[in-house]
Amino acid sequence: MSLEMYEDKTILVTGGAGSIGSELVRRLLQMDPKAVRVLDNNETGLFDLEQELKSEKMRPFVGDVRDKDRLKRAFEGVDIVFHAAALKHVPLCEFNPIDAVKTNVAGTQNVLDAALDEEVDRVIFISTDKAVNPTNVMGATKLLAERLTISANYYKGSRKTKLSCVRFGNVLGSRGSVVPLFKKQILNGEPITITDPGMTRFIMDIPKAIKLILRAAEIAKGGEIFILKMPVIRISDLALAMVDELSSSGCRDLKDVKIETIGRRAGEKLYEELMTEFEAVNAYENDELIIVPPSGWKTDWVIGAMPEGFGKAEPKIYSSKDAKLLSKEEIKSMLKELGI
Repeated sequence: MSLEMYEDKTILVTGGAGSIGSELVRRLLQMDPKAVRVLDNNETGLFDLEQELKSEKMRPFVGDVRDKDRLKRAFEGVDIVFHAAALKHVPLCEFNPIDAVKTNVAGTQNVLDAALDEEVDRVIFISTDKAVNPTNVMGATKLLAERLTISANYYKGSRKTKLSCVRFGNVLGSRGSVVPLFKKQILNGEPITITDPGMTRFIMDIPKAIKLILRAAEIAKGGEIFILKMPVIRISDLALAMVDELSSSGCRDLKDVKIETIGRRAGEKLYEELMTEFEAVNAYENDELIIVPPSGWKTDWVIGAMPEGFGKAEPKIYSSKDAKLLSKEEIKSMLKELGI
């Protein structure tokens, strides 16, 4: 990781009190920045993070990406923006679609406008694999936010700003993810509720997510989507692995645990995809990352070279349906590494 890129820089993280945003703030503060501005509409989350970090370089900003005037003031003098603010819960977005549009779409456009107006050096938008062939409101709004971010590179004129995206799978242990839910159910003696026994997901942990974000910011030229290569799990296997782990630690007797199938939630997909067929044809990869460059535009990606070590990706469907699944033992090993 290049510390020089962040040294003595003013960095802003939207959604900085969330699971990903707060860990990103912690990591950035280790890189000797000039300041890290943390913007979130969660006042209590900001207060708690400030009390935890006790850093003179952290600047808490109470605000919302829906408020363009607030962003304009927050972006003054900023070098790098990590845009993590979003409504991310699939069922909630299904039943509150206009709010999802206001935050994930209009809010992202506000971030892009503020970044261009203030000539921020680079913007990294944090997206999700649910943006690929979306079947729900959350995925659709994230897809549109990706397109807004990529397209901003085409009308920015002479401004220096580079705008790129990172695309995640499910982040284990993040707020609202299944791991804390399963753990709570096991410890409380409740049945573990899964929506479909055949459901599979690409997964990553928070440290790998942060590594991807920071690496993307380093090598971004503007207009690309960065995707971490991730393992795939069956959600029911994750539940069984957690039962084994917690039972072996004496938390609960294995024979008492029941798994209950409750049916898929509104908008929930059985499988996820990392890229569309069109993106896969144009993608490049190394051992860790996939880069989807902007297509059809004469940008640096077309006339220049990919970062060292990247070659043409295999043009295939990157779906959790067809991928090799982690075994229960591999999942248990991963849970131990995460301290879950």
